[in-house]
Amino acid sequence: MSNIGDNGEQTDRAALAALESAVGGLLDRLSDVSARAEEAEDKSEELEALVKRFAGDDAEAGRMLTRLKGLEEKNQELQSRLKKGRASVDRLLAKIRFLEEQR
Repeated sequence: MSNIGDNGEQTDRAALAALESAVGGLLDRLSDVSARAEEAEDKSEELEALVKRFAGDDAEAGRMLTRLKGLEEKNQELQSRLKKGRASVDRLLAKIRFLEEQR
C-alpha cells in the first residue's frame, strides 16, 4: 500500500520529467536557430561579394548593400536574444538541479 507522500513524490517526478523534456526541446530549437543564423551570415557575405562584383549600377549595389547591412544588424540582435535565452535556460536548469538535490 502506498501512502500519500509517495503519490506526491511521483507527481513531482512526472512534473520534473515534463519540465526537463520541455527545456531539452528548447535547447534543441535554440541550437537549430543558432545554426541557421550562422548559415544566413555566411550567405550574406557571399551575396555581398557577388553584388559588388556583378552590379552594373553602383547606386543599386549601394542600396542592396545597405539593405544587407540592415539585415545583418537584425541578425546580430537575434543572436543576442538567443544568447539571453540560453542564459535563462541555463538558470532554469540550475534551479531544477538544485531542487533535485534538495529531495
